[in-house]
Amino acid sequence: MILALESSCDETAVAAFDPVRGFAGEWVHSQIALHERHGGVVPDLATREHLRHFGPLLARAKSEVGFDQVSQIAVTSGPGLAACLAIGVAAAKALALDLRVPLVGVNHLRGHVWSPFIAVHAEAPADFDARLQALLPHLGLIVSGGNTLLFALDAARRVTVLSSTRDDAAGEALDKGAKLLGLGYPGGPLIEQLALTGRRDAFDFPRGIGRRGELDFSFSGVKTSLRYLIEKMSPADVSARLPDLCASYQQAVLDALARKTRAALEQGEGKYRSLGLSGGVANNRALRAALAAEAQRLRLPFFAAQPQHTGDNAGMIAFAAWADPAGVDGSAGLGLRVEPSAGLVQVTGYL
Repeated sequence: MILALESSCDETAVAAFDPVRGFAGEWVHSQIALHERHGGVVPDLATREHLRHFGPLLARAKSEVGFDQVSQIAVTSGPGLAACLAIGVAAAKALALDLRVPLVGVNHLRGHVWSPFIAVHAEAPADFDARLQALLPHLGLIVSGGNTLLFALDAARRVTVLSSTRDDAAGEALDKGAKLLGLGYPGGPLIEQLALTGRRDAFDFPRGIGRRGELDFSFSGVKTSLRYLIEKMSPADVSARLPDLCASYQQAVLDALARKTRAALEQGEGKYRSLGLSGGVANNRALRAALAAEAQRLRLPFFAAQPQHTGDNAGMIAFAAWADPAGVDGSAGLGLRVEPSAGLVQVTGYL
């Protein structure tokens, strides 16, 4: 069993994953209610909350599934808020020392890479390797508040980043757009809800980098365009046309994501065998529908991460540590080496 910890931003999360049976349990403490009062994540508050809640979460995990079968500890090693990451790494080191099992660090984005395949494993754990091989090479889109990128996962399970954003991430653009419109936090879901009753073509917002063959994303322009538009409108007009503004703004962001994904598929010239979507913004139903339609057009299987594995979660960290052991950081890279057979423990540094 792999016990995983995640604390890259504002979610304190623990998960226990058994490769033979699947998840024994997943436990998350969300800080949304706290940060909502401040209109966004406050790093110092997030760090304090991780300190307060890792202990109770780990105690609950131990009482519900036990730690006797734990053979490895996995922890998010970055990217993320430095102080928040350090809390998770410190807790993971303590567990590795106590249980005398190996510790590995997992890149948060690598967790998102593998999250769409968790459902594939759940359907038939014993056949996962064979089923996965039939789906590779794989093209994936990660869309979150801090990251937006396209990647390829080849038959040897190597990850190649094909493109990323040159400025804002898509989720960041949605959250900042919501703030400009006077909505709450997190803004992406609020924009999505209001967009349901609005016209997607009511306002013309830019779609980012439009050069043919260019796969990089850019979302700073759409945010700036919204700000200039609002400045020309009265508060009453903004309020009256809020659904149209949300629908048009969201559509500009989603169009950019779909167009770049389509371009990457075309540049692949038929080499991809599946398409995936992950990250917090993957919960957006319109985005899921757009990418599912793109996959159907090319007769490709489409996999979107399950809602519980789209945001910051420890489940995807545990799964990535198992599915892609070559892609993790050894415990020495986290300043800890554990040798169970000799009973030796050496702490060599800090994150």
